[in-house]
Amino acid sequence: MTRFFAALLLVGVAAATGPAWAADTFLRMVSGPAGGNWYPLGAKLMEIVGTGLDRVVTSNAPGGGGANVQDINRGDAEIGFSYGHTVFRAFSGVDRSGKEHPNLRFVATLYPAALQTAVPADSDIQSYFDLQDRNISPGKARWSGFEAVQLLLSYYGFGVDDVRANGGTVHHVSYSDSVALMRDGHIDAFTGLTSVPQASFIDLNFSVGIRFLPVEDDVRTRFLAENPGYVESVIPQDAYEDQSGDVPTVGATTVLIVNKDVPEEVVYGVTRLLWERHADLAAVSPTWKNARREDALQTAIIPLHPGAERYYTEHGLLP
Repeated sequence: MTRFFAALLLVGVAAATGPAWAADTFLRMVSGPAGGNWYPLGAKLMEIVGTGLDRVVTSNAPGGGGANVQDINRGDAEIGFSYGHTVFRAFSGVDRSGKEHPNLRFVATLYPAALQTAVPADSDIQSYFDLQDRNISPGKARWSGFEAVQLLLSYYGFGVDDVRANGGTVHHVSYSDSVALMRDGHIDAFTGLTSVPQASFIDLNFSVGIRFLPVEDDVRTRFLAENPGYVESVIPQDAYEDQSGDVPTVGATTVLIVNKDVPEEVVYGVTRLLWERHADLAAVSPTWKNARREDALQTAIIPLHPGAERYYTEHGLLP
């Protein structure tokens, strides 16, 4: 029996191919913002799980890296995407909340993301330092991208509150709204911690013409040394049309996490389908081609869920 709950894109069904458990298991996924890669990938993954596992009912809802770890830890969602550094900081209690998130469990390392800050190609903005009195869109307050850019701006001697104090504006809006704001000339810079290339930036490059701000070598070196979980990254010249060269930046790794109370058999099934249906997910976003099973435990810096552990043990990734 297939169950559709349109408001949440509910796609769970009972299928004959998966193991059966005593009662329906609800997997509420929190993915990412509209206009990003996480949201369509989350929808596809939940479709795959809902049709591939018996008595599992799934949904996909928008989210963000920072918000997702909180929702999953509280039990408001069972599964979701985030970033490795965000998950580690939340689990350890060193994020902005200052509280440990003990209910998070690891499933898989997926693919890298880069911090990308776009400005109009003809803008006089050349550095993050130039943003301190401008109109900017750094992401929603509970997103990992906002956390990352706020942290990065501190290395340039200011933060978003200073932007406001200096006469600029800060728009905590979605990717799609950021595109509209820049297209209409209402913002000078738009930041996202996301895969390369990314649809919103492709859209802006076509309609407005953009370039990306580099993170200078000295800033990048200090930032990475002082903030475990972030990684060195680059926006290749050929990722977007009409760019003058590669752009050095910082980045993070997309990961899949679950609540510790999700049944072992369910997480085992999710992990199996995640890799068995790799081609279906790559068809949604080419970024998924960078997700490789052999790298699945690369950033497993919180406890692995027993269901995922069993799968990786069976496939030789764990002893």
